[in-house]
Amino acid sequence: MLNNIIGVRFTKIGKIYHFDSAALPDLKKGEHVIVDTSRGKHLGEVVQVLEEVPARPEGGWKSVDRRATPRDLLLRQSWQAKQTEAMINCRARVSELHLKEVKIVMAEYNYDGSRLAFLFSTESEDKVDLKSLKKDMHELYPTTHVELRQIGPRDVAKILGGMGACGIETRCCSQFLTDFSPISIKMAKEQGISLTPNEITGMCGRLRCCLVYEYEQYVTARKTLPKRNKRVVTPKGEGKVIDIMPMSNQVVVLIEDAEGKRSREIFGREDIQPWDELEALRRKAAAPCDRHEGGGCTCGKAQKNGIRDS
Repeated sequence: MLNNIIGVRFTKIGKIYHFDSAALPDLKKGEHVIVDTSRGKHLGEVVQVLEEVPARPEGGWKSVDRRATPRDLLLRQSWQAKQTEAMINCRARVSELHLKEVKIVMAEYNYDGSRLAFLFSTESEDKVDLKSLKKDMHELYPTTHVELRQIGPRDVAKILGGMGACGIETRCCSQFLTDFSPISIKMAKEQGISLTPNEITGMCGRLRCCLVYEYEQYVTARKTLPKRNKRVVTPKGEGKVIDIMPMSNQVVVLIEDAEGKRSREIFGREDIQPWDELEALRRKAAAPCDRHEGGGCTCGKAQKNGIRDS
C-alpha cells in the first residue's frame, strides 16, 4: 500500500499534524504546502514523509491542497508583520471593556489574511463572556474571519519565551517541546526531588516539564534496587540503605562495626544482597526436617544430629 501521509508543522516549534498528500505524492521534507484544516486553509512546512501508514484518525486525514508558491510565502510574511498591531488593538479594547481577567497573548493571521485568531488566557477558571469583544473585533476587521481562542499557561509560556526557572537561557517549551506531557507530583517523588514549589514549578506556574524527562529511567532503576531503610548484606558487613542513586545503579549503606563506629559506604547493585532473603534461607536451613530417616537430607538439624546422606 502506497503511503501518502506527511507531517506538517505550522510554527517553528509547533505540533506536527498529519495530512494526506495523495494529490502530490512527490512532496519532500522542507517544502511548503497549503493544507485544509478545521480552521480553514493554512501554510505549513513538510517535516515528515512517513514510511509507514499511522493509525487513521476519526474522520480520516485532511488533505494537502497544493504546494505553496513564492507569492504565498510573501503573503504570509506580510500578514505576520501586522499581527503585533492587531494584538495591540485587541488589548486596548479588552481594557476598555474592563475585562481584567483576560490577557491577550498574541494575534495570529493565516497566510493570506483571511482568518485572524486572538489567543488569550484567563487567571480564573470561570468562563468569561467575550461576545462584545468578538463583535468589536469583527467590526474592526470586517473582511477577516475573527476568532478568540483560549490557551493554557504552558502555551502562554511557550509563546512568550524567556529564561527557564532552572536558569536555562531559553525555556524547554520554547526551544524544542512540541507537545506537553501529563506531569504529576509522583514524578518528583520518584526522582527524590524536593517538593518545595520553587523546585518543581516552572515559569508558567505549573509543574516543570523536565520532571518527565528521566522519570521512566528512575522507575525502571528503582525496581532493581532496595528501598531506603532496608537491611542489606555487603562485602563490608550488614547495614541499612540510607540513600538510593538510581541513575548510577548504586545505594548508600550505613554500616556499624563491632566497636559501634558507623560509616557510609557506596555499593553497586551487584555487591549487595537483601538481608531478609539471606535470613530466610538461614532459618530454612535450621528448620527441622521430616526426611532424616529416609536419607538424602542435608539440612542443619540433620547434620547436627549426625545424620548424613547415604
